[in-house]
Order: sequence, then structure tokens, then C-alpha cells
Amino acid sequence: MISIIDYGMGNLSSVYKALKHLNADVTITDKVSEIRKSRAVILPGVGHFGDGMKNLKESGMVAAVQESIAADKPFLGICLGMQLLMEESEEAPGIEGLGIFKGKVVRFKKSSLKVPHMGWNDITMKKRNSCLKGIKDGTFFYFVHSYYVSPDDAEISVATCNYGVDFAACLGKGNIFATQFHPEKSQDAGLQILKNWIS
Repeated sequence: MISIIDYGMGNLSSVYKALKHLNADVTITDKVSEIRKSRAVILPGVGHFGDGMKNLKESGMVAAVQESIAADKPFLGICLGMQLLMEESEEAPGIEGLGIFKGKVVRFKKSSLKVPHMGWNDITMKKRNSCLKGIKDGTFFYFVHSYYVSPDDAEISVATCNYGVDFAACLGKGNIFATQFHPEKSQDAGLQILKNWIS
């Protein structure tokens, strides 16, 4: 069973529907016991970094996430779910993230570009990753975010995107894969990534 963590931060149904479309055995759950029994875990999310960490802590999911990753279960972070893997965010000063990866989440600087970064944008491949199998350099995905991940270790950034600045579009290390874009809203290319992750 693949578990999608329900911690009150949105976009659960679209992720669920995308995985069911791929015939995955998937459930949405807010129960720590179910997360611990799952063979794979997804941390989705839309919204504020501080609210996300607050909800994870109050639901007891922080330990469940950390245990799942430590147990080498396939783990997928989407949008806010990717940002929460970092140590901190400019969106919520003083709030500790999950700290799975060293680094922080920063806001797009003021420029002629509108913030949030919303809509379709292309990615540039940086490293090979099984979750990106069949995805060509320059493929477009759907983004909605005002902040982006800046990891200390550039090697975990397996694909980047440019929106006034190059930023990590995908992180990958060991059993962890995460996307700043929404694969569940990115049509065929997004479904390909989800299919790769499932397999």
C-alpha cells in the first residue's frame, strides 16, 4: 500500500486520482499506524511552510516521515512536501523543517517576474534518476510557488528550472524523490514520473 499523508495541506485528491489512474494501491491517511505499515509514502502539500510543520507535529507525522525515510521506503515529496524536507524556510523564520536535507527554502527575489511562479515551465536535467526515466530535457511541468529549495549539496538537485534564477525542480537521493512542480497536474509527463516512482 502507498500512503498519501493527510496533514491538512491540500491537493490530496488530485494526487490520489493520478495514482489510481495508474492502478496503484493507494490510500489517503492521517493515521501514523498506517504510514508505518505502508510500503511507500507520499508527502504532498500546498500552502505555508510554518502551517505545514505545525500540522505535521500535531498529527504525530514528523516521526512517521523520518522513520519511513530511515527504513528506506520509497518516499515522494510534492511542492510543499519537498520544501518541508529542508532545515528551514524564509517563509517561516524560526520554524524547523524536517531536516532530511541540509539547506533552506528561499523566496524569489523581486523582479519583473510575477510571484508566485505559476504555470508551465521547463526543466533541465542535471543527473540521472530512475524517476525521470523517459522524461526529456526541456519537458514542461506545472508549478505554483513563491519559494524554492536551496540545498547545501547541489548533487541532490537532479533537475532544475529557471524563473529569474535557476532553482531545484527535483531532488533525488537514495529512496527519496521530490518535485517542486505538481506531477499530478502535469498531464502525461507528470504521470510518467509518478509511474516511474511507483515502479
